[in-house]
Amino acid sequence: MLVFGVISPHPPIIIPEIGGAETEKATKTISALETAAKRLTDAKPDKLIIISPHRDHGYAVPLYYLARNLPLSTKLEQIRVIDPSYEYYFNLGKEYGAEIDRSDLRVAVIASADLSHVLKDDGPYGYNPAGPKLDEAIVNAVSEKNTQRLLELDSALLEDGAECGLRSILFLLGVFGDKDYSTEVLSYEGPFGVGYMVATFQIG
Repeated sequence: MLVFGVISPHPPIIIPEIGGAETEKATKTISALETAAKRLTDAKPDKLIIISPHRDHGYAVPLYYLARNLPLSTKLEQIRVIDPSYEYYFNLGKEYGAEIDRSDLRVAVIASADLSHVLKDDGPYGYNPAGPKLDEAIVNAVSEKNTQRLLELDSALLEDGAECGLRSILFLLGVFGDKDYSTEVLSYEGPFGVGYMVATFQIG
């Protein structure tokens, strides 16, 4: 049974032991993750599935905030993005969604996903005007549950916008598929030149 979904960024700098005072620049993100964590805990999942384009911090950072109040007995499945196709991960999400429907376990899915990496001149890859445009398109599509818009994003916009997490997001959207669900974008910001979005998906 599918009980919850969340999109979480994964920058190590938002972990206080790593970022120190720099975490104050990402207070919107941290506050939103704490809200998402409470909703996740309230959903009482037996299992978490987390999909990420990176090893290590791609899993560890979202779980640092989201899983802190879950029982130690909560099962965990990690999936890493290794295929370049966006549609592949959307379809994979649909397959997982069907499996979850057949399961007696209460399952929550986490999409570990940073957005554009070119939002600021002093960011990791400098500034490109495609970055803000791409992030606006992704945030709006998630808010409106418009999966098709994400699948049809212009390839040049995706490349110039330097995204990293869209495949994870499409996996999550595939899992929720045609179910009756609502989404809420809790926060979006890019204090370090990388787009961070926190969004929750709830059944009903």
